[in-house]
Amino acid sequence: MLGSFISRILLMTFGYVYPAYECFKIVEKSKPEIEQLLLWSKYWILVAMITVLERIGDVFFSWYGNFGSSYVKSLPLYSEMKLALFIYLWSYQMKGTKYIYSRFLQPFMRRHQEEIDQNINELRSKAVSCSIYYWKMALEFGEGRLLEILQSVSSRHNEHH
Repeated sequence: MLGSFISRILLMTFGYVYPAYECFKIVEKSKPEIEQLLLWSKYWILVAMITVLERIGDVFFSWYGNFGSSYVKSLPLYSEMKLALFIYLWSYQMKGTKYIYSRFLQPFMRRHQEEIDQNINELRSKAVSCSIYYWKMALEFGEGRLLEILQSVSSRHNEHH
């Protein structure tokens, strides 16, 4: 094991900073190569999915005791395995992103895309409705407090006159 601090530094460097820098270089080209853009887009999609799955795993393990993320991340060589996975994903020699994306994620997403879109639209609609409801509640609360302040100021003004 490399040690928690060193593993995290390496993971941040090779899992996020290096890929972000590579993306920056590609985006800043006057004519970026579409193949490189696609590869890095797929990389970030996989990293997002890994992050989501990791967070779901944290919640799942926390339901079964005092595990939470400390349990999942304290598995032997967890950080090192995640670091190896990220390096595998962006390694041009191994084409990890291309393989995992086309072999696993793409077929799954294509099969469930309609259902996912429907769920996202429903969630978006509920989020808008919820936002409007809480915005109205906040306005009513603010209006009530403003009226109380104005009445207080008015009554103090009338007491002095």
